[in-house]
Amino acid sequence: MELKQIVTGFTGTENCTITPITNGLINTTYLVEDHNSGEKFILQKINRQVFRFPETVIHNHLNINTMLKNGDYPLQLVELKKALSGGFMMEDENGESWRILSFIEDTKTFFKIPDIKTAYESAKAVGCFLNTVNPEDLPDIQTPIPDFINFEKRIADYQTSLQHANEDLIKNAGPEIETMNELLFLPQKWIEMEKEGILPKRIIHGDPNVRNILFDKNSSPVAVIDLDTVTVSTILYDFGDMARSYTNILDEDNGNADNNFNPHIYRTVKDGFLLYLKEKLTFEELENLDYAAQTVIYIQAIRFLTDYLNGSIYYSTKYAEHNLDRTRNQLELLKGLRKYLKDD
Repeated sequence: MELKQIVTGFTGTENCTITPITNGLINTTYLVEDHNSGEKFILQKINRQVFRFPETVIHNHLNINTMLKNGDYPLQLVELKKALSGGFMMEDENGESWRILSFIEDTKTFFKIPDIKTAYESAKAVGCFLNTVNPEDLPDIQTPIPDFINFEKRIADYQTSLQHANEDLIKNAGPEIETMNELLFLPQKWIEMEKEGILPKRIIHGDPNVRNILFDKNSSPVAVIDLDTVTVSTILYDFGDMARSYTNILDEDNGNADNNFNPHIYRTVKDGFLLYLKEKLTFEELENLDYAAQTVIYIQAIRFLTDYLNGSIYYSTKYAEHNLDRTRNQLELLKGLRKYLKDD
């Protein structure tokens, strides 16, 4: 099935221009310009390797949008367009799942936090989103990626990779393995708190990276996008991942990173995150924000290292030690954060 046939299934016309958007990390994405209506849309093929049940992604998106509409949410929404057949998703002859999303005009994205102001505004936007989608009675939100935030499994996978890895890989990663093992205690508190039910279950974004926020020309947030990873877990994960991705002043592929942690951005992110959420979070959540930032960085490092030891079969790589460089980068970031927290 050609792309125009898929678009026709949603819009009823082939009179359109379809342009690839190549900066996505998971799904295959195109910009569609409908020449009949003058409208623009986002056409996406949902990556079934990551999202094994695309209907879950659609289900969650619709429920989240309903909550946002009912919650006096100040930012714009990305809407799903219904196919002519009646659903919000189409399958092609290969069983691939397609959807069309609304396009928000005159916006831009960042792939790195450019300054303190953007850090604050980004964290505030995510905090606002999380505050709105967490009413007293949580709606039906399903799990899009099983075990994504199962830290016990991440550690088990790492230990399995150590047992079966090629000796040369083990040798190359020697210093990183030593550091990882020294810090293996770090996620244990998280695992125990979850088992004991200390951390409330809340709706989280799952990937609150700055690239998933649209900004206007004045760098003010317009929309929080990419709801594919929305799930129910601890809100500490979203804060930890924001701290991880926002405070790194270097590209995470940079294995020679030195002092890549920005403490000013970290303080700003925490302030922005708590603006809408401070009164909602429990004592345990507030007390463990700094701990969560350390743990999420550590887990990302262990994921990169695990993939390296497994022969780099999960993350896309451009050279043999790409995942090892990513591991080094995250460990340097963690080192900077831990030093800051100790000295503060």
